[in-house]
Amino acid sequence: MTAPKLDPIDLKILDAIQRDGRITKLALAEQVGLSPTPCWMRLRRLEKAGIVSGYHARIAMRVVAPVATVLMEVTLASHRQADFDRFERVIRDIPEIVACWSVGGGVDYVLKVMARDIDAYQRLVDGLLDREIGIDRYFTYIVIKTVKDEIALPIADLLPASP
Repeated sequence: MTAPKLDPIDLKILDAIQRDGRITKLALAEQVGLSPTPCWMRLRRLEKAGIVSGYHARIAMRVVAPVATVLMEVTLASHRQADFDRFERVIRDIPEIVACWSVGGGVDYVLKVMARDIDAYQRLVDGLLDREIGIDRYFTYIVIKTVKDEIALPIADLLPASP
């Protein structure tokens, strides 16, 4: 699938909506320098192309309840495709595992886990080990402080340079 060409106005629209998903049509149009109808048509085109994949509220979980955020590295014992598939299938169904990345290097996966406390995290790990989903080793990193957790992506900076 070829990525659609994005012009500077498209980039402004994407930047604006990722910083404020509840921005009004009028405010978005003013911010990007278009009249409302063409701006809205561009936004719809970006949505239909799959570039805008959803609109979400960001919850300050620590305001709601104390929570332990843990990063976990996992190495599987065997590296057949079926082993990766089995592990990923199980991980997708565990709500406390809020992110999972398959990575290259010395480990196979990095997971982000949010649990009530460290005891709850350890019970989750014990449950994973009991399920025998191929975990050979795991390392735990408890997040002490969030220094940066940006949700707005630097879209223009990540695009290939124009000739």
